[in-house]
Amino acid sequence: MLPSEHFIVALVPALAYVLARDRRLPTPRFAAVVFLGSQFPDLVDKPLAHQFGVLPSGRVFMHSLPIALPFLALVGLYGWRTDRPRLSGAFAFAHLSHLLADNYRPLLGPDPTVAPDLLWPLTAPTARPITPYWAGPNGINVLLWTVFSAIVLSIAAYLLVVDVREQFG
Repeated sequence: MLPSEHFIVALVPALAYVLARDRRLPTPRFAAVVFLGSQFPDLVDKPLAHQFGVLPSGRVFMHSLPIALPFLALVGLYGWRTDRPRLSGAFAFAHLSHLLADNYRPLLGPDPTVAPDLLWPLTAPTARPITPYWAGPNGINVLLWTVFSAIVLSIAAYLLVVDVREQFG
């Protein structure tokens, strides 16, 4: 699924929730958190798999429930401790919507199954080509995605450090 599609899949229900509950549009901060959550699995996994070869696939690690659920529990704890449960919930929802969007065929098909990637490292990942279909000539899109990931994750990490210092500092 394309990054824009992951964002739309996460934003539409989150937007509907905020509109129904608050009768107003969500804040830009809320939309940014939904964007980050909807992209987070790919921001982490794709560079680690395709640029650095650390992971066996671009759909394991943050795409995996045994890794993602404890991470999202920490996100929830952080949201609770900083009195921002709606933002942490939005991030978790967007992250989980990414996993569902990547795995909806086996999960919702006529014979529902859990994709092996969702249970990695407890199961072997689905076999995929080493070079992803979206890599482009000489893998330029992998490099561009890695740079984009580094920028987005660096900004998010910086904002998190600043926030932690303000909250607990």
